[in-house]
Amino acid sequence: MVTAAARFVTDFADQAVVLPVALAVLLALGLLGWRQAALAWGVCVAATLGSTLLLKLVVMACAVGGAEGLVSPSGHTACAACVYGGAAGLLVRARRSGIAAAGLTAAGVACLVGLTRVWLGVHTLADVCVGGAVGLAGASAMRAAAGERPHGLAMWRLGAAALAVMLLFHGRRLDAEPRLRWAALRFWPHSLCPAGPEMFNATPGVHATAPALPPERLKPEVD
Repeated sequence: MVTAAARFVTDFADQAVVLPVALAVLLALGLLGWRQAALAWGVCVAATLGSTLLLKLVVMACAVGGAEGLVSPSGHTACAACVYGGAAGLLVRARRSGIAAAGLTAAGVACLVGLTRVWLGVHTLADVCVGGAVGLAGASAMRAAAGERPHGLAMWRLGAAALAVMLLFHGRRLDAEPRLRWAALRFWPHSLCPAGPEMFNATPGVHATAPALPPERLKPEVD
């Protein structure tokens, strides 16, 4: 029962859910006329996704951690913290209070999603901590850049749009981890790592000098 509950919660953080929610919020901000927030949202969400992707590629290719270390920074944790935390911050009109709301919500979401990822055995504690830090930074920076919320905006529409999309896409999954691992080991940044291909064992992305993840930790749904 606990595992089923963890899977239910973690599915809200899958990129197949978070990305449509992020797009819905961006469109809502544009339609509401809060252009500064729309720009801040687009830039910071993209930066969070890009940073997480870059970290994943480097860690996978260079195998900087072992079985209990940094194996693959959690994209679920980073994206959920940034998008849900950032959206919560936008609902608060004052800039300073909005930043606090974004940070607190992002931290709470990161802890909750991170716990589910560790419980399901698809990430280490270090993975979710790094992902959570990236997401928290993205949410806080976005709300700071958005500035004061203009008067008269029907922000309930933004919340309703985000909630509707989140529920509509819940249960869908985007299994990008195997593709990322394949790209990291065959193209870039594997060529930048100090160890050559012969130093890697049969487990993709795990250095021979570090203990490999057990098979159950390499589920295709990891992200």
